[in-house]
Amino acid sequence: MALVAGVDSSTQSCKVVIRDAETGELVRSGRAAHPEGTEVDPAAWWGALQDAVEQAGGLADVVAASVAGQQHGMVCLDERGEVVRPALLWNDTRSAGAAVDLIEELGDGNVAGGDRVGALVAGRQAWAEAVGSVPVASFTVTKLRWLARNEPASAERTAAVCLPHDWLTWRLAGAHGLDALRTDRGDASGTGYWSPRTGEYRLDLLERAFGRRPVLPVVLDPTGRAGELPNGAPLGPGTGDNAAAALGVGALPGDVIVSIGTSGTVFSVAETPSQDSSGAVAGFADATGRFLPLVATLNAARVLDAAAKLLGVDLDQLARLALSAPSGADGLVMVPYLEGERTPNRPLATGAVHGLTLRTSTPAHLARAAVEGLLCGLADGLDAMVAQGATVNRVILVGGGARSEAVRRIAPEVFGCPVLVPAPGEYVADGAARQAAWVAQGGEAPPTWSATTTQEYDARPAPHIRDQYATARDLITNRPT
Repeated sequence: MALVAGVDSSTQSCKVVIRDAETGELVRSGRAAHPEGTEVDPAAWWGALQDAVEQAGGLADVVAASVAGQQHGMVCLDERGEVVRPALLWNDTRSAGAAVDLIEELGDGNVAGGDRVGALVAGRQAWAEAVGSVPVASFTVTKLRWLARNEPASAERTAAVCLPHDWLTWRLAGAHGLDALRTDRGDASGTGYWSPRTGEYRLDLLERAFGRRPVLPVVLDPTGRAGELPNGAPLGPGTGDNAAAALGVGALPGDVIVSIGTSGTVFSVAETPSQDSSGAVAGFADATGRFLPLVATLNAARVLDAAAKLLGVDLDQLARLALSAPSGADGLVMVPYLEGERTPNRPLATGAVHGLTLRTSTPAHLARAAVEGLLCGLADGLDAMVAQGATVNRVILVGGGARSEAVRRIAPEVFGCPVLVPAPGEYVADGAARQAAWVAQGGEAPPTWSATTTQEYDARPAPHIRDQYATARDLITNRPT
């Protein structure tokens, strides 16, 4: 039996799965926690990876491995390959102002002097055409601008910039110099300075943001080799977490995946690249040579955690409470911008509860409002995808939040269509393992592994949930309240 390893280095933890390369059968696995926060010393990821690998029985017997990881994180290395400062993660919003500045600067040349609104409109269009996405605080390019402006000494030390999965792959391969850094299309497309349409870095945009052009990882094709493990087994190029999840569930064109993890994401596999100048849809690449238009929210599964903590219950009890309340929670609405928000782009906003009355002042109503608010934010993303021409043949619900019975049963009401929920699994790590099998076996397409069992959930659409949420959402401004 040939074995392959897949790694998911997410915001919260590192997961390692060892699977049969031919069938995808799970053989063993391991897991280790990551520290909390929006900036993390990458050494913590390396330590967690070592712990998770040890739990999984090691990598000595695998024929290939790949690493998937959280997107956008800024890892800066000096000339010796040492980490310059803690990595800024995707959910760090301190670069929100830098994002606005970069948009306005790129648009300035296309409008009359002093027309700031016109510059922002022109800038959004120019960024979308250049790299398929409009910068927001999450993107690496905005973090580099923030670093250059706020920590010039760290910026000056920075000789190379890479992403979390790039750095871990490089370390697994022996960290043989900055020129050995490797990445893939999927993760590179989230930097803000690589174009899915052309397949090339936009070094001019990198220099605009950072003031110069540090070393960047070489972008590999889907089956490119990023190095070798100590046993000589090849390391695949890896990818970002969303592209890996799409590979892990076997998504095809026309599938829309809604992932409820630390972040919430709505994405689909597409044959052509997208460019949305509104910034709602990011035009990413996937891990197979196709494209992955994506909408992301900052607030997802932790909305459920926060509501459970507020009510003094566990997540199963929260789900039971939510399902005991009526659809729409009698008008109680939670807008769950607990960490600001990326879609819509309101990084400084805070959450709010509307419609609080004596009738709705119950744990069940608040639990229901939390679940519906979470899902409505994702449904707004689904609307944006459709507006950009996405085909929705089916919705596949994955991620830790999909384990909630309330989320599964309420989702069809909010999304207005049936929802398929695969059996709980580590789909990001599974996608990395499937990529590793593809690298080991070769061929035109990744191996076909046995499909996991899925449950289909259906319910009568409840447009009143979306309507009351939209009314409350539009009262939220991009500033602390």
